[in-house]
This record gives sequence, structure tokens and C-alpha cells, in this order.
Amino acid sequence: MVTVFLADGFEEIEACTPIDILRRGGVEVCVCSISDSLKVTGAHGIVFYADTTLSRLQGEEDMILLPGGMPGTLRLKESEALKERILRHREKGGLFAAICAAPTVLGAHGILQGRRATCYPGMESELNCLQAVDAPVVVSEDCITSRGAGTAFLFSLRILERLKGKEAALSLARSMCFEEDLG
Repeated sequence: MVTVFLADGFEEIEACTPIDILRRGGVEVCVCSISDSLKVTGAHGIVFYADTTLSRLQGEEDMILLPGGMPGTLRLKESEALKERILRHREKGGLFAAICAAPTVLGAHGILQGRRATCYPGMESELNCLQAVDAPVVVSEDCITSRGAGTAFLFSLRILERLKGKEAALSLARSMCFEEDLG
């Protein structure tokens, strides 16, 4: 299961695209609000309703996914409960995915040490990683990072590839008329 953590002010495309692609690809996705409300409002005023809240979240996920956006990323970074969950997830060897400004949340909690990563341009100094890479998507060990809203589709396909294999990602990409090479 992939848990997508949302905070008010998240970037809608960066949340909706991976949720959609992963569910189409047969991956169980849980959308989790870090506040006590299921209602989460994106940076552009689009309202999402989460499946659960962080305080009620049951079980463990295979992957933690963080969309960017402001001030959503700052709220993710400030959440002590999310920080604890991220650190427990790292201890058990779980997977991480973050896009736009959200890789800086992983950087702040030491997740990107020894890994290559990418993020929204100008935020590289907050990654605390081995190497900041100027690429749409970077897969490095247990972390998948991406630059921003324009890279959300490719980011989502890379996550699907990691979880279900290259053929599953290619098949879904073709069915959605995505013509770009997955590499």
C-alpha cells in the first residue's frame, strides 16, 4: 500500500496524478490528511477528502508519498507525527516518493543522505543528499524524487514501475496515450 500524506496547501496535480495512476495500476492507495480533518484544501483551492487522518491511520505502508506545494510542504515538514512515521518507515526499509518541494521534507529528516535526488529548482540546498540532480525524476535506492507539477505523470509511472514492474508501467502508459520513453 502507498500512503499519500496531504496538508492544506498541497499541489493538487502532484497528489491527484500519482493517486490516479497507482490506482489504475492496481496499487492500493490510502490518502491521509495530517490534520484532524478529512477535508484538505490544495494550493489552488481544490478540496480533497482524505480516506483517513494521521491520528487514525492504521497499519504500515510499503511507500510514503509526499506531494509538494506551498504552504503544504512546510506543514508536512512541521508535523512531528509525520516525522515519527517517516523515521519508523525508514527503520523498516520502506520506500519513499516525493515531488516538487516535498523532497526537502525527506531531506530534513535525513532520508536522502547517501542518495541522489531532485526537487523544485532552487531548493536543492535543502535536500541534504549525496547529489542534487537536474532531472525530471530521480530513482535512488529506496527514494523516488521529482521536480514539480509538470513531471507528475512520469513520477507516477516511475512509482508504478517500482511497485509493479516495468511492463505494468509501460502498459498503463500506452493505454493512456503517454508516448514518452520510460527509459
